[in-house]
Parts: sequence; C-alpha cells; structure tokens
Amino acid sequence: MPPLSDATLAFGERVMTALLGVDALYRRESGDGDGLAVLNMDTEGRYAPDTFASYDDARACFRTLRADAGRLPEKDRRVYYDQLCHSTLAFVAWRSGGLPFRSQLADFLHVPAAPATEEELDVLRTDMRRLLDGMGYHGSLAEQCRRWEERNRVPADEVPAVLADLLTQAWGRTEERLTPIPASFSDGMRVAAVTGVAYNARCDYLARTIELNVDPVLTRPALKHLAVHEGYPGHYVQFKLRETWARDGTAPADVLISVVNTASSSVFEGIADAGMDAIDWVDSADDRLQALMNRYRAGIGTHAAWLLHAVERPAGEVTDWLAENALVGGDGWVENRMRFIAAPSRAALIWSYWWGERSVAPTWRRVPQERRGDFCRYLYGRMHANDTVGLFA
Repeated sequence: MPPLSDATLAFGERVMTALLGVDALYRRESGDGDGLAVLNMDTEGRYAPDTFASYDDARACFRTLRADAGRLPEKDRRVYYDQLCHSTLAFVAWRSGGLPFRSQLADFLHVPAAPATEEELDVLRTDMRRLLDGMGYHGSLAEQCRRWEERNRVPADEVPAVLADLLTQAWGRTEERLTPIPASFSDGMRVAAVTGVAYNARCDYLARTIELNVDPVLTRPALKHLAVHEGYPGHYVQFKLRETWARDGTAPADVLISVVNTASSSVFEGIADAGMDAIDWVDSADDRLQALMNRYRAGIGTHAAWLLHAVERPAGEVTDWLAENALVGGDGWVENRMRFIAAPSRAALIWSYWWGERSVAPTWRRVPQERRGDFCRYLYGRMHANDTVGLFA
C-alpha cells in the first residue's frame, strides 16, 4: 500500500493532542479515572494534551479539525476523521448538556440506534440449536447449552494455565498465518485472574496483563476466543503494531491512544473478534458454537442495555431478562454484563461488540490471499470507522 501522506501524518498529531485535551477535561470534571482515552502509549510524553478551559473550547477545536479533515488526500482518512470529530463533538454535547441514549449510539458509535432484533437473535438460536443437535445434545436449547458448557468447563483454578497455553498457540499461529509480531514472545501477555469486575476480560497492554474475570463459568472454547481477542492477533497485536508504526513515523500519532465512545470502537472490537478467522483457528464444532454464542451474547447485551437506558425498565427486571436468555456463563456473566451496561459512560459500548465483527469480517473474507499482508497493514496501521474498512482498494 502507498504510505500515508505527510498532511495526514501531521493531522494525526493535531488529533492526538486534541483528544488528549478532551480526555484531560473529562477526567477533571467527571472524576472518571478510566477517562475517554483509556490507553495512551505515548509513555515518553511527546504529545502534550491541548488545554481546554471548557467544553466550548473543545467544541471549537473539533469543528476546525472536522473542516480540515475534508481536505486530506486519502478518502478513507477523510471519512474516518470526519466521523471521529463527529463522535467527539457528540461526546462534548453529552458532557455539556446531556444526550439521549439513542443519540449516543448514532453519534458516538455511528451505528443504528436500536438493539439486536428478536429475528436476529432467533437466527442465532436456530444456528446454535442445529450445531448442538449435530453434536448429539438433546432437550431444549437452554438444556443443550448447559450440557455443552458442563462438558467443556474449565475449573476456575485451572483457567490461568489453560489460557496461558492457548496464548502460546495463538502467538505462533499469528506469526505463521497473519503477520510477524515485532517483539519477542517474552513481551507478550500474562494472565491475572480477577473477580467482581464489569468485564469478561481486559487487555492491560502497558502492564502486559490480561485481566480475566473468573466469576462466569468458563469453557475451553471461550478461553480460546479470549486468547485471540485479548492477545493474538487481537488487542495486543493491535497495540503492538500501532505503537511500532507510530514510532517509526509511518502511522498517524493518534493510533497511540485507545478512545472509547467513538467512531473506532466497533472496528477495534471487530478486529479482535475476527481473529479466529484471521489465523484459521476455527477447527471444531465447539469453536463454531462459541463464535455463534459470542454474537448472541453481544446481541442480548444490546437488548438489555436498551431496556435499561432507552425503555428505562428497572435494573432488577433487566437482570432477570438477561439471566433468562443468557444460556451459558451463569450468574457471574449476568452480573458483569449488568455492571458494564449500567455505567452511563460505557453503556453504549456494548453495541461495539454487536457491530464489530460485521464491520471487519466481510472485507477480510473478500481480500485475496496475496493481498492479505497489505490489508493487515491497512487495518492495523490506521484507525478505522465501520465505513472505512471496506474502502481498502
């Protein structure tokens, strides 16, 4: 692929300092320690945050950036940075005077302001039922899933070791089938078991730690997915390539930060969720069922968040609905999903899991083998919105 233009690289530096400025303002006024930029790989402090005395200052800055984005040479960069500025202006509006939940979905994430439909969930249930029938499980779908989960369950005390072994395999397959990783294996991720948190697993890249919630029931296929999603070729590889290419001056500076509630959120998760296909590791009916289950649980997560924030149903009622429909994971999974979607600053993000894979996988599948290297550089080497992944030539 041709390198990015000097104009775009310079624009990326402006975006980097402006986003860090909004992050600093948000942390200061909200007390939210996680912030808007939840990861900053500029550990040397090369890029100082812009100083915004108020959200009005931030709004003026991003309006200027949005106008300037329209003059960038590369079409995908014009689209992405326009949507990034739109997202940030919406975030500013939310913090300044509030923004309805439907508008958060449309304007933060650029996805339809609606949950997964019952028809979409039914298709996933039917596909899961067909697979489970073929594997010899009987009874209702819930009974089949319980028996499948019990058969594949990994005891909590064995989970870290099993995940560590799967991470080793995932690293090797990533280097063999996708891209060289610009680091030694010793730089990779370690596993830390955690409880009582609002996520299934989290990649703490700077600490090189995957924080794995062991409250839910965990199966080997689920851990295999997490090894790929949080590790290789998922979030660790995303961050390692972005950091490496930003430092050598071939990627825009804004790839050094990970921002939530923004145009890149769905693609960020989509790259990680497409990782099993990217390294050709879907090699059993159990893996295929896990892939369907991942999509299904993302879907019911959007439904639960919609009930809570758009329909404004009581939290207890939403918890009961989620437990009734979860199929696997037990109370621990229901509890961590409710913690996730109950947080006003993170509630819309559950949609990034529902829309992520579908924003990445179709393009990945249509790119011919001889162009996969170029596509990998395009996908990992610049930030993307849902609308820019498919602009790969």
